[in-house]
Order: sequence, then structure tokens, then C-alpha cells
Amino acid sequence: MADIATRKLPLAGGHGGSGTVRLTPAAPASRISLRAPADSIAGLSWALKLDIPQRPKTSSHKDGRYALWLGPDEWLIIDESGADLLSLPGDAGVLYAATDISHRNTAIIVSGPGAEATLTGGCPQDLSLQAFPVGACSRTLFGKAEVVLLRLDEETFRVEVWRSFSDYAFGLLAEAAEDAGL
Repeated sequence: MADIATRKLPLAGGHGGSGTVRLTPAAPASRISLRAPADSIAGLSWALKLDIPQRPKTSSHKDGRYALWLGPDEWLIIDESGADLLSLPGDAGVLYAATDISHRNTAIIVSGPGAEATLTGGCPQDLSLQAFPVGACSRTLFGKAEVVLLRLDEETFRVEVWRSFSDYAFGLLAEAAEDAGL
């Protein structure tokens, strides 16, 4: 991962929410976009020390590392400790392509009993607990920005967004949080 200390963190010092929801910029994390054929999954799971999900809208996590299914051969891997994810799959000895996107993305944590209503304020997807259970993930839209949503628990979501859209997404989330708090 590139040295994150050399760049100003997006949303640094940002805060927002209401009586029912809190918006928090997530701590810096390392991320890779991972592409691989089905027969490489076992080796990549071993190398990343994490089961790579193989069903749509699913994720896995272990020790602060997440694997999010984005497509039949595409995953977003996030490590909250900042580990060098790009070097890990090389130990698997399987076919894959990985790109470090640590500086491209940032994340916003949306938490509280109004989190679902806040996200629904800008997302066309059904985010009810029945349709989007804990551990579900999806690439979708929030307002006019592409995001990746991950439901961490019943009242907490991680919103992955490109840093160039982070101010827009945070502002729209803040407005939706105020509406959810009414």
C-alpha cells in the first residue's frame, strides 16, 4: 500500500448525523480490487487468510480483513490494519489480477437505528434487514455516486466511495440523516 501519511485524508474531521444516526469517516485502510477465475479461489483464500465469497451479495471477514463479492470474478478486499494486500495473493501460485486502490477509495460508517433510513434517502436498493442482511454487500448508487455498501451489523453500514466523490456522498448522507432523525 502506498504511504497514506503523505496525502490529506478525505473527510478528515468530518462529522454528521442526527439523534438516530451517526456518520463517521472510516479510518484509513488498504484495499485491492481482485479479479480471478473460479479455480483460483481456494488458493487466494489461503493466501489472504480469508474465505473469498462465491455467491452474489455476500462477504466474509476475519481479523479486520473483509472480502466483498462484487461480480462473478471480482472482489473488493479491505484490510483495516493497512497490511500490504497486494503482495499476499502472490503466495497462492494461482491466476489472478490485483490492483491497489487504497488511495482511490475511502469509507463512511453509517450507524444507529436510523442508518437504514439514511441510506434509503439516496439508494434505490432495498436495504431492509430481510433483503440486505448482516454481511450483505453490493455495488450500487448513492445519489449520483457509485458506492459499495456492506452491512456490518443490524444498525451499521460501511459505505465505500471514491475519494473524489466522498464530499458529495458525505453531504448527501448528512442531509438524509437529518430527515431520518425526524
